[in-house]
Amino acid sequence: MAESGGRRIGVAVDFSECSKKALNWAIDNVVRDGDYLILITVAPSMNYEEGEMQLWETVGSPLIPLSEFSEASVMKKYGVKPDAETLDIANTAARQKSIIVVMKIYWGDPREKICEAVEHIPLSNLVIGNRGLGGLKRMIMGSVSNHVVNNVACPVTVVKSHH
Repeated sequence: MAESGGRRIGVAVDFSECSKKALNWAIDNVVRDGDYLILITVAPSMNYEEGEMQLWETVGSPLIPLSEFSEASVMKKYGVKPDAETLDIANTAARQKSIIVVMKIYWGDPREKICEAVEHIPLSNLVIGNRGLGGLKRMIMGSVSNHVVNNVACPVTVVKSHH
């Protein structure tokens, strides 16, 4: 990817309204012609007996082209179900801009796996949504966006979900 000169813009997506807002924001404000738009999603850990899936659980899936992650049958093997609106946003961006859209799936703790993605892909920039959890929920569950902002080397933009 680096040889073509395009930046690698990551967007953390969990198919929530908040992540769709972050995806739209990244497309409108960060992504430009020639960039790679990499949708990073983290699914819960699963127990797989097949060697391929065990490998993917450690290093994440291969980069999945938009044409493939738009097909439910392909995504079923990864245990991920992108929603129609997220797919529409990605397909529209790919049509309207000269960009390449791919998805990378990790399994496990989103805080840790998003940080791994930033380092291993590596990303030029990351856009992540913020669900705006209250103080108690954030203290118990931990803020994914806060953890990522404090633990990655690339610039991170946090898109707030509330208006």
